Amino acid sequence: MSRVPLIAGNWKMHKTIAEAEALIQALLPRVSAADGVDVAICPPFTTLQAMVDSARGSRVAVWAQNMHQAQEGAFTGEVSAPMLSELDVAGVLLGHSERRELFGETDRALAQKVPAAFAAGLLPVLCVGETEDERERGDTERKLRHQVQEDLARIDPGQLGDVVIAYEPIWAIGTGQTATVEQAQEAIAFVRALVADRSPQAAERTRILYGGSVKPDSAAELLGMPDIDGALVGGASLDAEAMAAIVAAAIP
Repeated sequence: MSRVPLIAGNWKMHKTIAEAEALIQALLPRVSAADGVDVAICPPFTTLQAMVDSARGSRVAVWAQNMHQAQEGAFTGEVSAPMLSELDVAGVLLGHSERRELFGETDRALAQKVPAAFAAGLLPVLCVGETEDERERGDTERKLRHQVQEDLARIDPGQLGDVVIAYEPIWAIGTGQTATVEQAQEAIAFVRALVADRSPQAAERTRILYGGSVKPDSAAELLGMPDIDGALVGGASLDAEAMAAIVAAAIP
């Protein structure tokens, strides 16, 4: 089955509204002719509405960087899935390594967040990955198995193929290190096999991205691997030219 490549830029805690407007206006014309590739940006909460409005009618989707699993409640500082859908946000990152490592995001919460995103009409993008210590101990597969099985436990097999999964080796995020193409392919093929344990048909449809210091000069080789369906781009997504070059590398 042919899977449409997907390139998503995670802006993290960068860009005021004015800066975000300048970035998206520079990005849109650079990716307007990128047929056969889905493109998304993940701006901070304060710029979501502005980015949705600016990207409307273009090929660029707007995703949020996080959400709470409850629809509403006494959760100061949090944002719910219905609040995001009201803005016409198309998807949401869930379980990014920084959320897990810095803010105590748990697999128990993620097992609720993924179905909550679906229920609100959002595309859930589940991030998984191992630390440097876990890789050195040979625990990469154990960690990935735990995350994929726990976080997707409440998703019906028929809906499983609609989840996007982003494999991000934590040791390669913001460090300038990139997993070798062989390491990335091996880990992502393993993640696909985990999905196939639940549904071989879903595994064929599931788009699995690589995220870990993806740059224009490394994108083509990574995206040429058989199981790598795109990239979750960090720092390079803050530069319109670099982001467009990564998108261009994904064109079939």
